[in-house]
Amino acid sequence: MAAESSVGSDVIYRERLSPGVGMWLIALGSGVASFFVGAPIAIPAGIIAGIVVAALVAIILVATSPIIEITPSVLRVGRAQIEREYVGEAEAFYGEDARAAAGPALDGRAFMCFRGWIEPKVRVQIIDPADPTPYWLASSRNPQKIADILNG
Repeated sequence: MAAESSVGSDVIYRERLSPGVGMWLIALGSGVASFFVGAPIAIPAGIIAGIVVAALVAIILVATSPIIEITPSVLRVGRAQIEREYVGEAEAFYGEDARAAAGPALDGRAFMCFRGWIEPKVRVQIIDPADPTPYWLASSRNPQKIADILNG
């Protein structure tokens, strides 16, 4: 796995696995709960606590959202990257097939990048003989598009 920057490379596909609506509601709920903790001390303290906690949770959610990026030479999923020459066939999974791919049919040696709020998955075969990882399995809102790019 090479350490290559996407600066100067043509990005073919890029997707941030951003939090879903439920996670944003949790961030808002954290702020509201913090307000109720601080409000008995003083209403302004509750307001400040609520805003700070909601903002911190939102920042953490965005900062920890992995990115899937495909360039002509590299595939990146989160912090992992591999040269495209070592990428085999890619396959998209939806619904029950996605659940099975991430559960009972999962190879424990696979690299995984899941987000609970994104059900569809894409599986990318790794054909590097020096890499013991058989495939990468990642959540994606557009797994078929990723599969088409990598297979095309």
